[in-house]
Amino acid sequence: MDLQIFEARYLDMVSRCFKQGEAFLIMPLESGPESGQGDLRFAAIGCEAAIVDWQQRDNGLLGIRVEGRRRGRVSDVEVAPDGLVNANVIWLEEQPDQVLNAEHEDLQALHAALLDHPIAEGLGLPPLADSQQQLSYELAFLLPFSLDQKSVLLAIESPSARLHQISEWLELMQA
Repeated sequence: MDLQIFEARYLDMVSRCFKQGEAFLIMPLESGPESGQGDLRFAAIGCEAAIVDWQQRDNGLLGIRVEGRRRGRVSDVEVAPDGLVNANVIWLEEQPDQVLNAEHEDLQALHAALLDHPIAEGLGLPPLADSQQQLSYELAFLLPFSLDQKSVLLAIESPSARLHQISEWLELMQA
């Protein structure tokens, strides 16, 4: 995912990540000052974002490319005076991956078609392995699901269950 960084709090966070060789957690915001409603509240699970590339954009702002790694849940949340949220992260274990099978052929074909799009071509995604985990996470990223739907997918532990949910939503979109 490509991000454009311009707020001082996020520039400081990215600088710390570079210096310490660390990643950060992306958590969907359910409510809070930035969403314009209520107290600060996040989705249950977020995704570790490791910075894999950066450049100064034509507009002078910092552009970073992050790669999703592992899933995490936050605890002991603190909000700094500048609004940056800091927390402890509890990393979630992935269920064992499974190989793709005949029931996933349509999803594999969709994945291949999505990768032919000019925007997706520029992402540099690795070739699709025989992995339900990889297919499910890449489809969750590439398909135009809502943030709530993407949060649901991130919370599903089983790769096969995640692919099943994606299939169900695609059927609803086609209806």
